[in-house]
Amino acid sequence: MAWEVFSFIGTAAFAISGALIAMEEKYDIFGVYILGMVTAFGGGAVRNVLLGLPASVLWSQNFLFIVASILITFIFFFSKTIINHWNRWGTYFDAIGLAAFAIQGAMLAVNMNMSLFAVMVAAVLTGAGGGVIRDLLAGRRPLVFKRDIYAVWAAGAGFFVGIGLHGNDWALYGLLVVVATLRILSYHYHWELPRSDS
Repeated sequence: MAWEVFSFIGTAAFAISGALIAMEEKYDIFGVYILGMVTAFGGGAVRNVLLGLPASVLWSQNFLFIVASILITFIFFFSKTIINHWNRWGTYFDAIGLAAFAIQGAMLAVNMNMSLFAVMVAAVLTGAGGGVIRDLLAGRRPLVFKRDIYAVWAAGAGFFVGIGLHGNDWALYGLLVVVATLRILSYHYHWELPRSDS
């Protein structure tokens, strides 16, 4: 059950996130759909390829494609008010998508009996991959490369799933809230990782 919940939450959040950025960049309706879909499914596609799963798995997610299409359509036709508050709402949707997909990616790697390191990498790829593709297509510097802590929270989710948290659905839902909250806090308070001064 948790797998389906995280798939739904992540797909919905990232479809909205991608569509909002496309609208902010004044894309036409085709561009809005493309960016929304790429954001929603891009990270999972990259993860599957690197984990050795067939790329065709992506096309079996009919329900999620329908969900993403409905949400993207809604954003396209009713986005004026939302766009005015993009910095706030966009961050929230992106944080939720990051957390949900990071946990989902980690769960998949655990089910494939992969090492803890591989679980963490799968979490980062799934959680941040769609957002990276979205930002690159929109001509923006990806969030994962900015100062605010981003992918580290996905890796942390992968770590906790990898050490055994995956067996308890309610613990996973709690982890979703924690990771999303940490991402939002790191954005608002400008938490940063150590960096070279050279």
